[in-house]
Amino acid sequence: MDKIKELHQAALTGFERAYAPYSNFYVGAAILSTDGNIYTGCNVENVSYPCGSCAEQNAIGAMITGGGKKIKAILILAEGKDLIKPCGACLQRIQEFSDENTTIFLADKSGIKQTLSLAELLPHGFAEKDLKHD
Repeated sequence: MDKIKELHQAALTGFERAYAPYSNFYVGAAILSTDGNIYTGCNVENVSYPCGSCAEQNAIGAMITGGGKKIKAILILAEGKDLIKPCGACLQRIQEFSDENTTIFLADKSGIKQTLSLAELLPHGFAEKDLKHD
C-alpha cells in the first residue's frame, strides 16, 4: 500500500472515531510527516462548542507527541455537500509545521477529491517572518 492510500485509511479511521454528538459532522485527518510516519486525528466536540477541537489540530498534536517535526502532506476527510477545507485556525496551525512543499489532500470516504498546496488555501498566512521588527 502506498503512503497516500495509507494516509486516506488513517484519516478514515479518524473520521470513524470522531466524537461529534452535537453537530453530527465527523472529520478525520492524517498527516504524513517528513520522517515518513503517519499521525491521525479526529474532531472532538464538547457541549460548550468553543471547547471542541478540530481533526487537523489533533493530528498535529499526535505528530508532535510522536516526535514528528514537519508536515509533508495532510489529508482531511469529511462528508458533506461540498469538499471540506480546513478552518482558518487549522490553516494557521498547519502553516506552523509546513513549508512550500506541503500538500493538502481534501477527501471523502471514497478517496481524494482535490489536491492543493498550503499557499493556495492560505496565500497570505501569518508566519514567523512577520514577527521580525528589523
